[in-house]
Amino acid sequence: VMRYPLLRERSVVVYSFGKTFHNTGWKMGYCLAPEVLMKEFRKVHQFIVFSVNTPYQYAFAEMMKRSELYLQLNEFYQRKRNLFLDAMKASRLKMLPSSGTYFQLAAYSNISNEKDTDFAVRLIKEFGVASIPVSVFYHHQLDEKMIRFCFAKKDETLLMAAEKLSKV
Repeated sequence: VMRYPLLRERSVVVYSFGKTFHNTGWKMGYCLAPEVLMKEFRKVHQFIVFSVNTPYQYAFAEMMKRSELYLQLNEFYQRKRNLFLDAMKASRLKMLPSSGTYFQLAAYSNISNEKDTDFAVRLIKEFGVASIPVSVFYHHQLDEKMIRFCFAKKDETLLMAAEKLSKV
């Protein structure tokens, strides 16, 4: 949006530091907008966000000075995804194409006819691996027998999960 002048003039763009700097639990980000829109945005924002942990603010300010911490994230996540996909070749789960994310979709209809929420619970209880059922993101709980895994994890965690999932 910010690359196109006509869009930039009438858009509010919200970014997350958590995704950029690989620390999603910190729950911090920033917003860009033309002055006229930012004036209105601040009226709402002040009632939604009351404070942000001061040490995190300083930490992000320091991190932004070190571009090597975030300009290589594409390669970092690509390597993680490839590691997970390679390790999952022994699994009966069907890995679906994914890009621009650190979540990997997997289809399981060849394994079970369970609702995705039930299948996800079973994966936790029987195999010790957490997944996210895709239906929870739909208003009507559309169940297409797909779950997603986060591959923004330590390599050993990904390999252990793949080993357990190959037994499903």
